[in-house]
Amino acid sequence: MLCVAALVFSMFASHAQQRTVALPLADGFDYPVGKPDGKGYYVARGLRLRSPVHFGEDWNGLSGGDTDMGDPIYAIADGVVMFSYDCAAGWGNVILVRHAYRDPQTGQVRFCDSQYAHLLQRLAKVGESVKRGQQIGTLGSNRGMYAAHLHFEIRHNLTIGMQRDSVPQTMDNWADPRSFITRYRKLNREWRKQATPIGTYADYHGMKGL
Repeated sequence: MLCVAALVFSMFASHAQQRTVALPLADGFDYPVGKPDGKGYYVARGLRLRSPVHFGEDWNGLSGGDTDMGDPIYAIADGVVMFSYDCAAGWGNVILVRHAYRDPQTGQVRFCDSQYAHLLQRLAKVGESVKRGQQIGTLGSNRGMYAAHLHFEIRHNLTIGMQRDSVPQTMDNWADPRSFITRYRKLNREWRKQATPIGTYADYHGMKGL
């Protein structure tokens, strides 16, 4: 994994001042399990932004139970790790990765965050750059709280972090993961890097073992 040296110095020292880091634009998005097409997995529970709310997708292995425990979890696109901590409680190990991409319909550069939760292991650290299809963790159950699965989200709103109640429960803030990946599956490779905002999350005090 390549370390973005300019990012490590003070990435989460203060959230008062937004900073940027130069990122390559994503050349497409893959699935977080069974790369690149999600082979061997299914979505047991999808996005639902009305009661009962579920902000993402729960990915399970086809064999059921805990047979997928420890399976590799992959970054869905090139990006930088914004958050990698044990959040305990109902979350367990969580990684958030920020991505920059160009929307081919509008030509505009956009940004999103992908979240990977309930992990058995975190294999990527805050400030590391990751590549599309790179393993960043392993699938878990939050210490047996759930049957093993990956809780996976894609957010348009870069301020959410671990504070999901801080913004309205709308598609302006969240994306339907499979629809998003299908829409942006293949994008043109661009070699020019994009200034990408960081330091956008509010402090989260539920982290354990830091």
